Amino acid sequence: MEFAEVDETNIAQAGYIHAESWKESHREFCPAEFVRRHTPEAQAEYLRRELAAGKQVWMLLAPRPVGIVSVKDSLIENLYVLPREQNRGYGTALLEYAVRHCEGTPTLWLLNINQGAYRLYTRKGFQETGNRRRLSAQLSEIELARYGKK
Repeated sequence: MEFAEVDETNIAQAGYIHAESWKESHREFCPAEFVRRHTPEAQAEYLRRELAAGKQVWMLLAPRPVGIVSVKDSLIENLYVLPREQNRGYGTALLEYAVRHCEGTPTLWLLNINQGAYRLYTRKGFQETGNRRRLSAQLSEIELARYGKK
């Protein structure tokens, strides 16, 4: 497995990964029209804004592009694996790569209904911090942190 920094030469591929993964993970609880707006082009623009905000974004090649992740300081975000490529260790590889690039205690936020991601993160040493962001009556974001050894 190889990691490539996302830049203008590969941002379209990263946007495709983000769009396909995001749509799959959000279609059950977001309005259909909102999900449809997350096109590869729209998500490439989103990633351009993330880069402009100082985030580092990487794409996992295995050997073709299968996932992305971003880091700024100690915050891990945008960890997405193409739906057809999930459960092959790519999420773990992306998470560990991101942790190695964090400054200080690695942290991340996830939706309370994303049990697969929660299992991955806690298996890899992340713990709930107690911080939550309520998004709706049923939906919230939970902050996790990985204390101790990276």
